[in-house]
Amino acid sequence: MTTPTEADLVGSLLLAKLTEEDRARLALHMAVFDLESGDTIHKAGVDVVDTWFPCGAALAAFCVDTNDGASTVEVAVVGREGALGGIVSNGRLPAFATWEVRFGGRFLRIKTSALEQAKLESISLRHWFSRYADCLLAQVFQTAACNATHTILQRTAKWLLAASSRTARSQFELTQEQLAQLLGVGRTFVTRTLRPLREAGVIATRRGVITIHDEPALRRMSCPCTAAIDEHFDTVLHGIYPAA
Repeated sequence: MTTPTEADLVGSLLLAKLTEEDRARLALHMAVFDLESGDTIHKAGVDVVDTWFPCGAALAAFCVDTNDGASTVEVAVVGREGALGGIVSNGRLPAFATWEVRFGGRFLRIKTSALEQAKLESISLRHWFSRYADCLLAQVFQTAACNATHTILQRTAKWLLAASSRTARSQFELTQEQLAQLLGVGRTFVTRTLRPLREAGVIATRRGVITIHDEPALRRMSCPCTAAIDEHFDTVLHGIYPAA
């Protein structure tokens, strides 16, 4: 555990858009962690005491347990454009979802009590993080609508595009079984969905790896949710959402 450098801080687009004064205000209370894919950052039902900022190509997700308790469904992904934890809950309530690392990398952690104090000292911080909380909620709303109305192919394309834009990568270490769990469907559905994408040259797959070769084609196959979230982020937090 180390203190963050300036390079660490600007690896988070959410923090990079802050003034130097506000960023320094938070940096005093931050620590650096290198987490691996599959790590659990926070479990549902446990009080939120920390806020985490993914940096660079790191990606995390909010996951909700199904009624039978046998599996979880992903409801939102968070990369360098966002944060997990006390920005939304203010740290005094238990988390409803579990936070899991999708793609490993660097994360910055701050105690939510320290974050709240910094927000009391800076109105610009309060407004910035409130606007991000709105964007995160919009993503959850859009995911609920997407899961109810769009095909597995559209949702698969949407997830791959979201992961690519948030990490600035076109290749992911991700098995078909893992992708099926993220989408809340059976593996056979994902296998059938990826086949036409692969045959059309839009993606390539090998054991445990998916590579995007034709992003424009993938966008055409995706549902409108991708553009809707992009536009909302750009409206509320102009310039923070990774450009397509």
